[in-house]
Amino acid sequence: MSFRIVADSCCDRTQQMKDWTNITFVPLTLSIDDHTILDDESFDQEDFIRRTRESKNVGKSACPAPDAFAAAMDCDEDDIYVITITDKLSGTYNSALQGKMLYEEEHSGKNIHVFNSLATSGLESLVAEKITELGNSGADFNTIVETVEDYILNHTALFFNLESFDALNKNGRLYAMAATILKKLKLKLVCERTQEGSVKLSAQEFNSARAITKLASIVINEVKDNIQEQRVIISHVCCEEKANAVAQKLKDAGFGSVEVIRASGLNSLYAADGGLIISLTK
Repeated sequence: MSFRIVADSCCDRTQQMKDWTNITFVPLTLSIDDHTILDDESFDQEDFIRRTRESKNVGKSACPAPDAFAAAMDCDEDDIYVITITDKLSGTYNSALQGKMLYEEEHSGKNIHVFNSLATSGLESLVAEKITELGNSGADFNTIVETVEDYILNHTALFFNLESFDALNKNGRLYAMAATILKKLKLKLVCERTQEGSVKLSAQEFNSARAITKLASIVINEVKDNIQEQRVIISHVCCEEKANAVAQKLKDAGFGSVEVIRASGLNSLYAADGGLIISLTK
């Protein structure tokens, strides 16, 4: 059976995705002051971050409407796999479910499943790669759904280190008191996604250099076996040099595949200037 992947724009585009013809990205909308853009291939990370630096306001985001997902499902393929950002940080997952309902009200004959990635960024990319691997091997729809749901929950992880928590705080993703304390203490946090799709603290340091060293160490320790078979995606926000430094630490530790890419628009908004997001298989 033919298959298509529909992903929201929080899914960072890896090198191999550039050759895929069976993936559709549904963009979120980003805004800073009076500047509004779609989070698509035209997103200019440097320009957007420059605007956030110069503005007294914080950037905002809006999830795609259900009919945008329904339109993406109107394709020639028989099996459709939708991937979204965790429902703990965005309404996009619910919008995709509603889009599925809208599509199925007027169409039949397709298999459609919406995956809650329980994360964002490169972890969505890993999910897309896993679906493609299984689909190309000839696995059937139900097998792919069951395997990928288990893969998301038990065989992937995501960690991040941010230079600023302003966007998370002002968009209601962080308690105001916690954000104020962090800013005053100048703490650099290493956080991770939970199995419920929310965020928890893994470590803290008082400077950026120690924080990224700690981040690399935590990622390395997350993998118990077969580190050479694991894949890592490092998404960065205007800090490629820092991302490459972490990538080298992970390569030296034995990871078989480490790719550094620019974060998408939504991930750039919330990770902010200097942010790193590391997604990995385990």
